[in-house]
Amino acid sequence: MQLSRRTVLAAGGATLSGVLAAGAARAAEPEPAEPGAEEDFDALLARAEALLTGGAFDPSDPDFAAGVAALDGTAGELWDTLDRSAGRTALWSDLSPLTAPGNFGQSYTRLRTLATAWATPGTALSGSSEAADALVSALRFTYDTAYRPSAPESGNWWFWEIGAPRALMDTCVLVRGRLPAGDLADYLAVVDRFCPDADRRTNSPTLSETGANRTDKAVIVALRGLLGRDAAKMASARDALSDVRDAGRNSLFRYTSSGDGFYEDGSFVQHEVVAYTGSYGTVLLGGAAYLLSLLAGSPWAVTDAKVSVMYDAVERSFAPVVFDGLMMDAVRGRAVSRERAGDHRDGATAVAAILLLATGAPADRADRWRALAKGWLTRNRTTPFTELATLPQLALAKAVLNDPGVPSEPRTTGSFVFADMDRVVHRRPGWACALSLSSRRICAYEAGNGENLHGWYTGDGMTYLYDADGLGQFNDGFWPTVDPYRLPGTTVDTRARADLGTGGGTATYRPANAVAGGAVLGGGYSAAAMELTGAPGSTLRARKSWFLLDNAVVALGAGITSSDGRTVETVVENRNLGADGRNRLLVNGVPGAVEDGRPAEFGRAGWAHLQGVGGYVFPGATALRALRERRTGTWRAINTGADTGGSTDPVSRRYVTLLMDHGISPTDAGYAYVLLPGASAAATAVWSHSRPVRILANDATAQAVEDRRTGLTAAHFWGAGSAAGITASGPATVLVRRQGAHVSVAVADPGRTQTVVSVQLPFRVRSVSASDDTVTLTPGLRPVLTVAVGGSRGHTHHAELIR
Repeated sequence: MQLSRRTVLAAGGATLSGVLAAGAARAAEPEPAEPGAEEDFDALLARAEALLTGGAFDPSDPDFAAGVAALDGTAGELWDTLDRSAGRTALWSDLSPLTAPGNFGQSYTRLRTLATAWATPGTALSGSSEAADALVSALRFTYDTAYRPSAPESGNWWFWEIGAPRALMDTCVLVRGRLPAGDLADYLAVVDRFCPDADRRTNSPTLSETGANRTDKAVIVALRGLLGRDAAKMASARDALSDVRDAGRNSLFRYTSSGDGFYEDGSFVQHEVVAYTGSYGTVLLGGAAYLLSLLAGSPWAVTDAKVSVMYDAVERSFAPVVFDGLMMDAVRGRAVSRERAGDHRDGATAVAAILLLATGAPADRADRWRALAKGWLTRNRTTPFTELATLPQLALAKAVLNDPGVPSEPRTTGSFVFADMDRVVHRRPGWACALSLSSRRICAYEAGNGENLHGWYTGDGMTYLYDADGLGQFNDGFWPTVDPYRLPGTTVDTRARADLGTGGGTATYRPANAVAGGAVLGGGYSAAAMELTGAPGSTLRARKSWFLLDNAVVALGAGITSSDGRTVETVVENRNLGADGRNRLLVNGVPGAVEDGRPAEFGRAGWAHLQGVGGYVFPGATALRALRERRTGTWRAINTGADTGGSTDPVSRRYVTLLMDHGISPTDAGYAYVLLPGASAAATAVWSHSRPVRILANDATAQAVEDRRTGLTAAHFWGAGSAAGITASGPATVLVRRQGAHVSVAVADPGRTQTVVSVQLPFRVRSVSASDDTVTLTPGLRPVLTVAVGGSRGHTHHAELIR
């Protein structure tokens, strides 16, 4: 039986999954012309409320009971500290003066929490007349005191145009039955003043909103339209997603080739130059999923066929950077410094957004996403989703977890070179490795508004190693306690640095280098490179490459040069062992005599092994320094933001650091090491002895390796030259894999400086079986591939050859 609109949209009192499923079922049917009827507004308001409270749920379910208890506890503390006196000057003493944007912005967020508890059965405030009256009074007080149409914008624009109006509209949705009509009219007027549409920045009318900011504003305009029963506002919110006003120029449902948004290679960029899949990208995905679900089956349902770009992003952009439910820090930008938004929490937000998007997506896509999500949800036992989720998020997750028809998808595997955001991710069944690179196109870091104060080296090749058996590495007090001068994978000038981003607004630093990125072969192997140029005040230069293989990551450095009279170091590892970890460290098979706080020197280290992490091999034996120490810091030291600032409570964690000291003002220094994630000490010793991967070049011309087991040769050429029998006409990353009579080749120009690159191979090739249109072959004893790399923005070109 086909559902009528009245039946579908009146489903607000059912479970959240039922509400959204009903809307999705109706979404494909023809809708009447705008404007909508009163029942449309009523039903969508009920749906908006369900999206805040989770709808109807079984209070006897332990997970929901725990969620209600958590909400009750948070709301209880806010209720107890809410100033309800007649002479108050602020709602909470720690958010005074209320006129400061950060303070009224956070006050609205707290009021939303109280309103959610009031609207949720089972909490102490549920249905309380006293609480409702206090909420109405607090909203009025905030309007009269701070956030009103006549107030001039000051400080951070975000609080005025996104943070405050979103929390205000959510709160109004929840207490709409208790709000006087005059009060509601005032609150709609203040939103009309500071967020009249999603297309333009209010305090800078010539600036078009993009990416996550556009999504946030579209949600605000939609809620304002519902509360004001304004069909034109509803249409404006829907149309903003597609940017109808500017003919799709800033549509969220399009791939971009520069600036903010999703790229076809899976990259996501915000603020023009920041790799931001895990922060702003998640906000965009969540906001789009919210509006698609909220408006489904209504006169304002989203019908843009290009919404498929958002669907593609789940698998192209998010699946590669979500590891067992956590979001990789390499794509979280300045958010890594936020105490209350760790990788597990941002990961949970992304998982919830994907589940919400699945409620209205085509069945084949929705089925795949639910299976992906079920795998993430069931594997993360370090920080379970149920401990992080809101009640609406929990409702969506429980629907998947309790459905025996939804399989649990295994971990994503493969290699991913996100050329458009200078990130590389390599995944194997038990581990993953992410590289955070930077160039004149993508910044080394973003800081500002008091956030990410010590992010100096996070984009200088920082190497994130994720172990399936230890998901707390970067979530367990890592950022406030790690030595920010010794991030794993980086080569650094040890000069003292001043705090970043202490003023208002955000800023980025982009180095001058062109090369950052690499090539991927067959989705399973990749090679990456970055030309390191020191920040202003440093003459440091280095050429760094990584080769990401079946069970190993080979890291090479060459041309390390500096003339500043300071020590230069390459950090092999800086592992967080937790509060009390004393994992055994072996060097050359012997327990390392490393005292707390005192570095130990190993003159000829061939290999090392860190219990619970894996092995490290140093071809040719290396002078290695090891340090075991307890480090103490505070979240406040790295983030003083108005609404994200951390606590001053000391945090202590134990670390093992492995590094190579290149000395003072080195000239043409280098390094070579191999990461063996998850390997045992015995396997590391065997690997070190048998050397299944050979280093064939490591100098200023080329860096190259050969993996004899898989038939793979990989090289990065810094200029025209030869290595491993391969000759390149100019800068390029090249991977070649021989399997019998078949040869697979991948070529990229990560510096984006070439128009054509020629690659000569050291063996006979007879023909091409398949290739990109950009690749041509001259066959023979010394065949040549000519690759038109110009305009490809560093992406990989492929060819399949027959010997």
